Amino acid sequence: MDPKFEEKYSRYEIARILGARSLQLAMDAPILVKLGKEERDDLNFDVLKIAEKEFESNVLPITVKRPLPKKSEKEIKVLTDKEVQEKLEAKAEREKKEIEKIEEKKKILEKTEEKEIMEDGEIMKMANPEDEVIEEDSDSPKEI
Repeated sequence: MDPKFEEKYSRYEIARILGARSLQLAMDAPILVKLGKEERDDLNFDVLKIAEKEFESNVLPITVKRPLPKKSEKEIKVLTDKEVQEKLEAKAEREKKEIEKIEEKKKILEKTEEKEIMEDGEIMKMANPEDEVIEEDSDSPKEI
């Protein structure tokens, strides 16, 4: 391969171009370069070799599009340590207020649920060990 093409295209782009063109040639696309009888016999009608000849003679109508980064006209302001600290503190304060709002909503929801349960009479008291009466089993043998 000619070094000027290796500078212009990456090896992956060259492989992609040659693969696409050889597929076209395999599907009976017309050959874009004039090949003499000797050259055709020499290439043995190998589509990849024919695609290489076309690529080297620079007659392929295949272009390569490379994604380029978008230019940004926005200026970036460099913040001082003090400004960064102030922004972090403001963010922490906002988060703290949001947490307090969520906790307040949670308390209100718990109170309303508790009222609903008490109105329906479904609330049960917690059992304490002192409140339980131990009943002796009459079928069990007693120790003397």
